[in-house]
Amino acid sequence: MSSQKPPAIPDEGTPPISTTIRERITASGTRFNANDNIAAFIQPGELELLQQEVAERFQAVLESLVIDTQSDHNTRETAERVARMYIQEVFEGRYTPAPSVTEFPNAERLGELMIVGPITIRSACSHHFCPIIGRLWIGVLPNEQSNLIGLSKYARLATWIMGRPQIQEEAVVQLADLLQTKMKPDGLAIVMEADHFCMHWRGVRDNDSKMLNSVMRGAFLVNSDLRREFLSLLPKRTSD
Repeated sequence: MSSQKPPAIPDEGTPPISTTIRERITASGTRFNANDNIAAFIQPGELELLQQEVAERFQAVLESLVIDTQSDHNTRETAERVARMYIQEVFEGRYTPAPSVTEFPNAERLGELMIVGPITIRSACSHHFCPIIGRLWIGVLPNEQSNLIGLSKYARLATWIMGRPQIQEEAVVQLADLLQTKMKPDGLAIVMEADHFCMHWRGVRDNDSKMLNSVMRGAFLVNSDLRREFLSLLPKRTSD
C-alpha cells in the first residue's frame, strides 16, 4: 500500500520553503499577487520542496473535509495529485520563467493588420480556483521598427500568462503588456471569450453565460476604422 502522507519537509524546525520564498519576495519589495510570476525568487530544488509542502497542506484540507483518505482508495493520493497539478500544470506560469521567444526584425517593413487566433486558453479564477476555459484573438499592427515573433509563440506567451490564478479582465491586460514590450507595434488588440466555472459550477449555476472583453492599444484605440476592421475579421464566436 502506498504512503498516505506526502514526503515530509526536510529538517524539523526549519521554516517551510514557502516562508523562505515569501521572505525573499518581501525583502525585494516585489508584489506577489495570485497572478504574478515569482520564478525569479525560487532557487534550484525549491520548487520540488514547495510541491511537497502544498501536498502536506492539502492533505490537511482533506482531513478537515472529513474525508477518510486512509480507507478511500480514490482519495489516498489526492493531495499529491493536487499539489503536482497546481505547481507543474495549471499554475506553471506562476513558478516558471517566461518561455523563450525569438524576436526578429521587420525586414520587409510589414505594416498591415495581422490577426492570430483563436488561441485556446485555460486558467483558474483567483476567487474560487474554478476553471476558466476560453479562447482569444490577437491583432497586431506592426511598424518598421517592430520586433516580430513566430506564430506559435503567441500561444506560448498566452499560456504562460493564463497559467496562474487570474481574473479575465487582468489577464488580457497582462498579455497585452507583455506583447507590447516584446513587439513594440503601432497597435495591439486582444479579444478574449471564456467560460467561467465559478458561475457554471457554483453560485448562480448559469451554464450559458460567457465573459467577453477586449484590450485596445495604440492605433486600435484611436482609429475606429482599424478597430472595426479587426473585429469584423474575427470568426463568429460561440456566444453570437
